[in-house]
Amino acid sequence: MTKESNNWDLRLYVAGQTSKSVLALTNLKKICEEHLGSKYSIEVIDLSKNPQLAKGDQILAVPTLVRKLPPPLRKIIGDLSNTEKVLVGLDIASRKGL
Repeated sequence: MTKESNNWDLRLYVAGQTSKSVLALTNLKKICEEHLGSKYSIEVIDLSKNPQLAKGDQILAVPTLVRKLPPPLRKIIGDLSNTEKVLVGLDIASRKGL
């Protein structure tokens, strides 16, 4: 099964169900629904359960959002409450026409 080039593959690294982690996931879902429609997938990785997974994407702080697809890989640290910063950081605005 191949992904289309305009699908967004996002990973959110958290450490348990902290208020910042829950807020980051809520904000991410809202941004994706508003700007990406159904062309995204979110994988939540809880580093309190699987700390070894932080190494692969070089995660130094949580919550951290990693955009795996489309390339290039991008990272945003924090609760994702600044929508404009997230849109710029993920490069959603310039790719919206895809």
